Amino acid sequence: MESPAENGSGSRRQQEARWCAVTGGRGFMAKHLVAALLRSGEWRVRVTDLAPAIAVDPVEENGVLGAALRDGRAVYASADVCDVAQLTKAFEGVGVVFHTAAADPNINNFQQHYKVNVEGTKNVIDACVTCKVERLIYTSSCGVVFDGVHGLFDVDESMPYPDKFPDAYAQTKAEAEKLVTKANGTYGLLTCSIRPGSIFGPGDIIIPYLHSYRGMMFIVGDGKNCDDFVYVENVAHAHICAEKTLSTKEGAKISGGQAYFITNMEHTNLWDFLYMLLEELGYKRKFRIRFPLVVIKPITYLIEWIYNKVLHKYGMRQPKMLTSARLKYISLNRTFNCKKAVEQLGYKPIVSLKDGIKITTNSTIAQER
Repeated sequence: MESPAENGSGSRRQQEARWCAVTGGRGFMAKHLVAALLRSGEWRVRVTDLAPAIAVDPVEENGVLGAALRDGRAVYASADVCDVAQLTKAFEGVGVVFHTAAADPNINNFQQHYKVNVEGTKNVIDACVTCKVERLIYTSSCGVVFDGVHGLFDVDESMPYPDKFPDAYAQTKAEAEKLVTKANGTYGLLTCSIRPGSIFGPGDIIIPYLHSYRGMMFIVGDGKNCDDFVYVENVAHAHICAEKTLSTKEGAKISGGQAYFITNMEHTNLWDFLYMLLEELGYKRKFRIRFPLVVIKPITYLIEWIYNKVLHKYGMRQPKMLTSARLKYISLNRTFNCKKAVEQLGYKPIVSLKDGIKITTNSTIAQER
């Protein structure tokens, strides 16, 4: 692994850049965060993830990441959050850690989620303390206050954790967030948690899902529920805002150990949002098929029962969309108030919902050509 020490090359700005590490650095949001950190000119980035070596696509190769890997402003370190020794090696010489690594939310396996999200976060904290990391910014989730029974509308951070969660992902992200909050002030480590809404952008899973149905939209429930979508660049921006706030004495007093909801601050009907994506993708004739919950719930439970009893024995993957937990996410209101992030972190969306949709769909169309 390359040492953070300067090698004498590059501009004065590059030489003064500080080192940070991004766990799960090859994930969807993390890629955008890494690029944003590099574009700022203030950071050298150690990208950490599970793969033994980094593999960049042509767009990345010709972009900011490819250039940074070539001139040493970015390096890759293979590290599993479940291995504290690997993390300690990866965090050597870094001043800030952005912890984005998490288990796949589409696989509802509690043991796996607990190992990665909870024990992995504890390992990250321990490695930060060992390496004398100054600040830890944790990528949490808006789902940490969602019980899957009651809708949420414009709730703020005073909303408590629920007694029960709809799935293993939300439950373990909440447990991990508690660890991060508790770690604030431990051996000089300052911490902060970012709770993004439903993230979308180039490379997300929403567009492939819509493409698979060729413009047909299956509405679950009454179709009146709202969600808070957030463009991926805004989530990356919020992480950087949090780090900058924690880096000041006054900001550390206010934001240390705090959690912040981050959205595009544009409450949107879930199904209208999907329709907008479809229109931008060129599906002008959309078929809307509505499934009442009383109809779809028994089908979902049957599919899950068949999978748990039979299909998983043959190595088949668990269905991603038709799960009881997923139904709760797509049939209830889930909107959040970002006033605290605006006032304390100076957060403001840098890409509007409308522009984010256009960027996302244009990127998809360009890749298909």
